[in-house]
Amino acid sequence: MFNHENLKGRVAVVTGGGGVLCGGFAKTLAAQGCKVAVLDLNEAAAQAVADEINANGGQAIAVGCNVLEPASMRAARDVIAEKLGTCDILLNGAGGNNPKGTTTKETLEKIDLAQQDPEVKTFFDLDPQGISFVFNLNFLGTLIPTQIFAKDMAEKGKGCIVMVTSMNAFRPLTKIPAYSAAKAAVKNFTEWMAVHFADMGIRVNAIAPGFFSTKQNATLLWNPDGTPTARTGKILAATPMDRFGEPEELAGTLLFLCDEAYSGFITGVNIPVDGGFNAYSGV
Repeated sequence: MFNHENLKGRVAVVTGGGGVLCGGFAKTLAAQGCKVAVLDLNEAAAQAVADEINANGGQAIAVGCNVLEPASMRAARDVIAEKLGTCDILLNGAGGNNPKGTTTKETLEKIDLAQQDPEVKTFFDLDPQGISFVFNLNFLGTLIPTQIFAKDMAEKGKGCIVMVTSMNAFRPLTKIPAYSAAKAAVKNFTEWMAVHFADMGIRVNAIAPGFFSTKQNATLLWNPDGTPTARTGKILAATPMDRFGEPEELAGTLLFLCDEAYSGFITGVNIPVDGGFNAYSGV
């Protein structure tokens, strides 16, 4: 379906590679002949992705590591350099949300101030430590791997960094203030790094996935009986294409950004892959 000869033999590092979307990114790059390092805190999940790549004729290794710990990332870098070579493509996909950074209702009501309902978490009940965890996972979880792997790119005078943001980077979604703020920060950081690394031949761009149904957000989108939640109804009503995206529909954007034959003069952009969600005003 795709043919990107320029990517053959390049070393691609994918953080969060044990997940659905980033696992898909790893497989997409491997299919183009990249040597792929699948990084994840859950090494078993990373290994499953690497095994599938290898079984299909690609080349991949799994590395268990923590994107929030510089020492862990340096150890991962050493393993990758020994087994595959130094990084040419870095996909910063690690991230996520946490219930401690989430409200139970979309908007605050007067009654929420008066009653003490343990099932209701308002803005005033948000745990600062939970907010910090979510922000660090998404922001520092891209900064630290970039510090470790982009140095090799700078020494080579070329490289490609792809960040993974979200629709939250353009406008915040209800209930998830920590995640929304963090993804907005990642978008801004993408633009900052694009300028900072421009003279070193390193391009930095981002993919902003719209709504995809994955294990991570299954309980948000689907009731236990498999019927759509009210939030799913709102999402699809605001998505002109009237459906969720499929993971493979991110592949073309990823390869476009990684292959300088197609995007050599593109840096600092954040591309929505969202079925029109970002373009739709609601009327």
